[in-house]
Amino acid sequence: MTLSIPSPETIHRVELPNGVSLLVYENHSSPSVVVVGHVWAGALSESADQAGLANITAGMLMHGTETRTFAQINEALESVGAQLGFHSGVHTVGFGGKALAEDLDLLLEILADSLQHPAFPANEVEKLQGQILTSLQRRADDTRRMARLTFDELLYPGHPYGRSVQGYEETVAALGRQDLVTYYRDHYSPEGMVIAVVGALSAKAAREKVEAALGSWQTPGAAPNRSIPPSVSLAEKRRQSVSLAGKTQSDIIIGWTSLTRSDPDFMKARLANTVLGVFGMMGRLGDNVREQQGLAYYVYSRLEAGLGVGPWLAIAGVNPMNVERAIDGILHEVQRLRDEPVPAEELADSQAFLTGSMPLRLETNEGVASAILDMERYDLGLDYLQRYAGLVNAVTVEDVREMARRYLHPEHYALAIAGPENR
Repeated sequence: MTLSIPSPETIHRVELPNGVSLLVYENHSSPSVVVVGHVWAGALSESADQAGLANITAGMLMHGTETRTFAQINEALESVGAQLGFHSGVHTVGFGGKALAEDLDLLLEILADSLQHPAFPANEVEKLQGQILTSLQRRADDTRRMARLTFDELLYPGHPYGRSVQGYEETVAALGRQDLVTYYRDHYSPEGMVIAVVGALSAKAAREKVEAALGSWQTPGAAPNRSIPPSVSLAEKRRQSVSLAGKTQSDIIIGWTSLTRSDPDFMKARLANTVLGVFGMMGRLGDNVREQQGLAYYVYSRLEAGLGVGPWLAIAGVNPMNVERAIDGILHEVQRLRDEPVPAEELADSQAFLTGSMPLRLETNEGVASAILDMERYDLGLDYLQRYAGLVNAVTVEDVREMARRYLHPEHYALAIAGPENR
């Protein structure tokens, strides 16, 4: 299906009396409806010695309510082919669901029940806790996951962004049911909650249904955390290696602090990142480090700008014998992006990639809902998608070099390596 570009004229936004912001986009060419959103109850509110608490609390929301068991919730959704799930991030707990338009009432009913009346059954807490602990044990034997865990701790020491949202074996194992109950009671609230509905129903009907499900939710004792942690500085080289027995591949993450998603320079940095390690076969990094030198199984870069200042990363999987050469290859491309103006044709290719991929994202209800949620989350404006191509195409060759010089430093970086012991 093909959707028109969502705009202020077609995105219907309303704030409910209890603090919920609702955004609706009608798409009557699809029989389904997608519901996505978030509440401000992420890991930012947990203490370091309870890392993973927000994650397990969010995971428990659908494991039983005051009126429904875990099995009943899943049977109700499966009976109509609907989907619903929760996940925790640093700042927010996100949710996402999908159903036929005729089954939206049921989807919203279960969403509202899970958010407002979770029961945290002791047996289900124990079961989910065991699953998370198993995942953490697997993480300890996964080079990619351990490289990322180590990198975050290096770049953000003693900072909320440096802690694992999933937690650690010792912190998760120490959590009890009452910890979850208390965390839920203290932080889950409709205040600042955002919900986007996209699909085959009118904006009026969507508002009525959401208001019926969530409009009466009140939590006078809760304190949703909408604070933004301070940015961190990186003025030296930080390097750490993690040895994993029995591995034949090393994973490398090298990176820097960057900017927030709402920063006016975000699109300039995004174009610089696209040139560095995204476009085509993963940009210049893919062309040089992987294709020409054959030093990596994969290599790419990623800009993780968020509500706070996020990292700008280069990530690679390599033969352990090639670790140092691959690092040198990555830093060479960083230096080149700082020193040499990007050829106009190369920049134009990356711009065409970004403008051309956006319509593909908007071809599904899920893609539209995600885009609308981002516009609200980062205060981009409901006309953002209309302005998007202009923002991309306004980036200049000098803008790209300026971003590389501002954020990418060949001498100052955090570097994490996970793999077999050095040979």
